[in-house]
Amino acid sequence: MQLIKGFSKLNKTEKIEVLKRVIPLNDHQTSLLKSFIDNIPGSASIIENLSENYISNYVLPFSIAPNFKINDKWYFVPMVTEESSVVAAAAYSAKFWCEHGGFKAEIMGTKKAGQIYFTWKGNIEKLQVIFPLLKEKLLFCVKHLTANMEKRGGGITGIKLNRENKHKSEYYIIDVEFETADSMGANLINSCLEVMGTELTSFIKNNLGENEGEAEIIMAILSNLTPDCLVESQIDCDINELSQISGNLSPEQFAAKFSMAVKIARENVSRAVTHNKGIFNGIDAVLLATANDFRAVEACGHAYAARNGKYTILTDIEISDNRFRYKLRIPLSLGTVGGATSVHPMARSALQLMQNPSARELMQIAASVGLASNFAAIRSLITDGIQKGHMRLHLSNTLARTKELK
Repeated sequence: MQLIKGFSKLNKTEKIEVLKRVIPLNDHQTSLLKSFIDNIPGSASIIENLSENYISNYVLPFSIAPNFKINDKWYFVPMVTEESSVVAAAAYSAKFWCEHGGFKAEIMGTKKAGQIYFTWKGNIEKLQVIFPLLKEKLLFCVKHLTANMEKRGGGITGIKLNRENKHKSEYYIIDVEFETADSMGANLINSCLEVMGTELTSFIKNNLGENEGEAEIIMAILSNLTPDCLVESQIDCDINELSQISGNLSPEQFAAKFSMAVKIARENVSRAVTHNKGIFNGIDAVLLATANDFRAVEACGHAYAARNGKYTILTDIEISDNRFRYKLRIPLSLGTVGGATSVHPMARSALQLMQNPSARELMQIAASVGLASNFAAIRSLITDGIQKGHMRLHLSNTLARTKELK
């Protein structure tokens, strides 16, 4: 092996030739890479420009979970995942719940945020006194960036000096809140914060005098912690209706056992992690299909699950008055315009299949699919066991691979 210089400047064919020489790739590996380059006719240049050092495409199944009834509207939900049984589980839940009221989803908030971190040896109380003027300056300096967003009902909704910073002897924080409408807004938020950072240092220098010293920006960056960008999805039915899916259990036994499984997950971190992973099985598949940032969503979701000092589950259950109620509350910062969502042809197609939802509607869809996936997983755990359906599909994959090797 040797140091490779200028790899990023090579075209995809030249990159493959380097790999053939250095690794070396065999003829089968080379043919495989080249064959997957051409599997998206008409869109190759778009896909190539989504990432660096592109040499081929990695294909995952693009599937549909039908029968999702959310707020009395019907959806065919696109899902992209490699894990056996995820789509089947979501579709199973969707089929049952569409006949029992469907999913009821509600947006609790859509606020996003970023921070400007800076050091300054001056008197922070003096800055606090003239902070209203600074806010005006910060808003004005990014008007050219936020104008289009404001036309769509978004923009900057708040700016404050973080007075609760425990490390204020070392650095200070300015929190900036955003409403980004149908865009996830990462690029807009980061651009605004960087311009604001420059304005901040200039403002301190010009308004607090040389005796207070100059401020220095450490970083200006969005936060993927979006606890105020929140959605809730709920399912609710008469306990007797659970007889259709309760297996060998009575509906009452099923409800009680389901509730106990949720309680175990709430109280035990080892189970809580897997419980929440089952939620993200569904959510991630929708986000991949729509080219949303599933990594940011997962990071935020797990942080939200630990918001009270202990990691726990994102769902809650209530069984009373012969009713079974199960709900998921989760932060989801999503977009339906901008970024890869707007340029990736399959992402655009995914949104079209869902009748071009707004970002708020997509939040409701994704949360409902996450709840459906989790419900199906727990239902399997307390009845037939998780392996019955999962291993059936896993066996199909194994047989297909064995046939290919022959």
